[in-house]
Amino acid sequence: MAAGLLIGLASISATAQTPWPNKPIKFVVPFAAGGANDLLARAAAEGASKELGQPIIVENKPGGGTTIGADSVARSAPDGYTFLISAAGVISNSMIKKTMPYKDEALVPVVMIGLAPSVILVNASSPYNTLKEFIEASKKGNGFNWATAGTGSTPHFVAGVLQTNYGAKLDIIPYKSGSESVTAVLSKQVDATSEASIVAIPHLKSGRLKALADTWTSRISAYPDLSTAKEQGYPELRIAHWAGLHAPKGTPDAIMDKLAAAVDKAMKNPAISERLTSVGIEPIGGTRAGFNKFVAEERAQQAVIVKATHMQED
Repeated sequence: MAAGLLIGLASISATAQTPWPNKPIKFVVPFAAGGANDLLARAAAEGASKELGQPIIVENKPGGGTTIGADSVARSAPDGYTFLISAAGVISNSMIKKTMPYKDEALVPVVMIGLAPSVILVNASSPYNTLKEFIEASKKGNGFNWATAGTGSTPHFVAGVLQTNYGAKLDIIPYKSGSESVTAVLSKQVDATSEASIVAIPHLKSGRLKALADTWTSRISAYPDLSTAKEQGYPELRIAHWAGLHAPKGTPDAIMDKLAAAVDKAMKNPAISERLTSVGIEPIGGTRAGFNKFVAEERAQQAVIVKATHMQED
């Protein structure tokens, strides 16, 4: 019996000491395939798997404003084999939803992957050519209709900053997706929206839409002629469609550090970087500390906008 106990303890010890990773890793994307979040997930998986020596499987679990996919990761074992490809909704959902299937602290920031700057869009026939012209014109009469991809979506937060910080008069029109809201601008059902650069750039190059500003802190590599909101005098408009990695609470620091380093290296790989920037996505990478700082700043900014606009789930 003593011998059996010793063998069991030895087996547990050997398992605990097995270097991570020793089997495939899973990245859960809380969106459907094909969007910026999904493309960033696959780029990170491709590069990080080469660094770590194990396959990384990307699994799409859309729905619930990212809560379905996020909840599945929050409930996963914190063993370093399941991670969430996170986005802004992972931070804002608990602020706007009446009920949540998991607590915010159940998911821990690991590393930033990259982002697609948000672009403020109007129809090509719109008389407005700058963000200032648009904001000032909105203050007259009944204001403008602004399409979003639903309550709490990135376009909703862009509108919230324009309203709260700069006095824009906007009537929020929620659609089911970003593609629907862009279609609404194309068909002149609404006056404006904002959308990820990867979605916006093809419409800009075709001449069907006009861009008023890039809402991130730097110009889009694939569309450098478009100035940022900050350059135009609106520094508080700092919003992007970003993707990072979150882990279930309790995942060992050493594992998260190793994964963060692998993703950072992947985002600096010239082949991966060039592929992303060519379609309007900016690879970021970085450290765990840097991503934790980013998440804290995002949370603080979103909380102000949610409170000021009374943003609540429909």
